[in-house]
Amino acid sequence: MKDKKKKNKMINRIKFLIVVAIIAAFVWFLIVSPMITFRSNEQKLETAAKRYFELNQEKLPTGERIKTLSLQDLYHDAYLDKDITAPYTNKVCSITDSWVKVRRENSEYKYYVYLDCGVLKSNIDHEGPEIKLNGGEEVTVGVGDKYEELGVKSVIDAADGKLKTKDVTIKGSVDTSEIGTYDLQYIAFDKLGNRTSVTRTVNVVKMLKNVVKKDLNGTSNYTGEPDNNFLRLSNMNFRIVGLDDKDNVVIVADEDIANVNYTKIDEWLKYYYKNLNKTTKKMIVKNKYCNMSVDESVLDSTQCNSYTKERNVYIPSIVDVNKAQALDSNFMKPYTMSWVANSKNNKEAYITRNIFYGDEYGKSFLAYDNTFNYGVRPMMTIKGDSLIIAGDGSLLYPYFFDDFESGVGGSLLNEREMGEYVEYGGIVWRVVEAMEDGTTKVISEVSLGNSFDGPNFYSESNKITYNPKERSSVAYHINNGVNEYIDTSKFVAHEIEVPIYKNKIIYGEEVDIKKYKVKLSAPNMYEMFSAQSRASSNYEKTHSYWLSNTSKTDRIGSAITDIGVPVNEEFGDYDAYGVRLVAYFKKGTVITKGYGTRSDPYTVN
Repeated sequence: MKDKKKKNKMINRIKFLIVVAIIAAFVWFLIVSPMITFRSNEQKLETAAKRYFELNQEKLPTGERIKTLSLQDLYHDAYLDKDITAPYTNKVCSITDSWVKVRRENSEYKYYVYLDCGVLKSNIDHEGPEIKLNGGEEVTVGVGDKYEELGVKSVIDAADGKLKTKDVTIKGSVDTSEIGTYDLQYIAFDKLGNRTSVTRTVNVVKMLKNVVKKDLNGTSNYTGEPDNNFLRLSNMNFRIVGLDDKDNVVIVADEDIANVNYTKIDEWLKYYYKNLNKTTKKMIVKNKYCNMSVDESVLDSTQCNSYTKERNVYIPSIVDVNKAQALDSNFMKPYTMSWVANSKNNKEAYITRNIFYGDEYGKSFLAYDNTFNYGVRPMMTIKGDSLIIAGDGSLLYPYFFDDFESGVGGSLLNEREMGEYVEYGGIVWRVVEAMEDGTTKVISEVSLGNSFDGPNFYSESNKITYNPKERSSVAYHINNGVNEYIDTSKFVAHEIEVPIYKNKIIYGEEVDIKKYKVKLSAPNMYEMFSAQSRASSNYEKTHSYWLSNTSKTDRIGSAITDIGVPVNEEFGDYDAYGVRLVAYFKKGTVITKGYGTRSDPYTVN
């Protein structure tokens, strides 16, 4: 029995020794041996550096200066003939982060070696000091204001402790006469020459209310036809109307966005507001807008006696239009016919335009049936302290804000925003919506054809219904005939919804919706950017075009005339209009270049 116990004890001892040996072997191979090799490599690096300075004594540092040789330098000058690798691997140690520093101490040169081999790194101070700035790392300065340098709060190094802030070098400059972003670099070194830098970004901006105040010079609103009150938000051009009593800025769309019944404007404006981008919505300040009812005896009023409750978006009133008049010029009067926020009675409301003809010549406002469809130009108020990041207020270079970032070559068109512009097939298109299926809905900026050129399609008597499957319908010709005028190879057939009304075409009162799958279609009167086929200029000629809204009643359909005004009456036999197109770019369509604006639209592959 005793012999058996002895034998077991001996076996256990042997097992223990084996375990110890295995652990020792692991420690040797995983820790000790790699460290021996690593220290040997450090020595090789130091020896190579010393050899370098033996042959290049004139490059030794003087005074308190420090000279740094990277591992890359020593390879380049052939002071090392073999790569230094991490132990047990072929992975080369970092040639840029590994170095030897040398400086003169007590009349002798001392060498400091730092070798970076991934997991294994030399135990020596190799990081620069921590720099803390006075103020933030991003500063905003107004154009023309003086930039006051805030300086450095502290410089602290892990090895050397607190260092002098006056020794920090500042690189860069700020030009407050020019809008832009300027970077200032703060650079510090510790006693071993390890470098650290931090950057402060200085944004030189224009504050919108200051620009407007300077332009208005003591008045409250712009008048006439100014050429410097354009701004761009949510990829739409607006005109600055003026300042409210809180120094916020009132703006109005530079063009009709859609044609809507006066009775449904409030409802349609909710749809419009929903389509603004998030940044624009954050800039909007709720405000009260003039909406008094007026009769023809006070159409020249510049005083308002009734206001809405506070709201995000509304439309201009006759007061707003009248206050903008200067001699024969008025930027608040559109080329088309647009509603103003004033009713005459329960059945009529007023529209305005830049010039009326015939018996109405010289008038500023006319009353029409409030169920008719006319232009809507949204009006809203944005924060006066909004920061302009670019632009000079002109039509071609409006004031820009930080609500938009242009796409870049190689990005998907479907990832872009509503309102941006795309050029394809010689036509400029505007993005209406990025669809969930990866396609991109667009509308042509111009219409094809008028009474002289291009495709003109006729309504046949009692055949106004928009139906792409019916040869007598305009819809059929748009989908099947326009492709001889434009390239449609990048478009895909897509399901559309055609709204049908009981009698009059009234926003939100569809009695039926027909669905068809087509490649090309006419615009829906109530959708974004459907109002007119022109850019943001009152002097560009518009062409007529058909719309897709139709009625169950014979001869009731929709189209835009050559003067940009909707048809609000029955069609006659064989009325002719051009076409403005809605299409869908294929999924995966990629931007090649461009900025997404009308003057510099995206191009696609």
